[in-house]
Amino acid sequence: MPLIYKIVDSNVWENALKSCVFKGASIDLKDGYIHLSSAEQAEETARLHFAGIDNLLLVAFLPEAFGPSLKWEASRGGTLFPHVYASIDPASALWAQPMPWNGTSHDFPQGWKT
Repeated sequence: MPLIYKIVDSNVWENALKSCVFKGASIDLKDGYIHLSSAEQAEETARLHFAGIDNLLLVAFLPEAFGPSLKWEASRGGTLFPHVYASIDPASALWAQPMPWNGTSHDFPQGWKT
């Protein structure tokens, strides 16, 4: 099954690891669910919502890790995006890799879509 991703500030993720719970970034808390992206959506999400921001991580998850709290809902242009309506156990992440800002865009980890 394809992976889904969270783009998150590394300090926020580090705090989640320490507390064993990720309740979301500020936009997630405001909206009432945790925003994630598919592999096809992540680069545009980074471009639209994180341009110029450094210190980001790309965190990968298997969709089945979320059970029924994962909903695919229409967002940008009607495209279905993964949203999680629960806190996330950061231990359920497969990996978290840096996404440095190169001055023009974010550098995604090598082989991240595989």
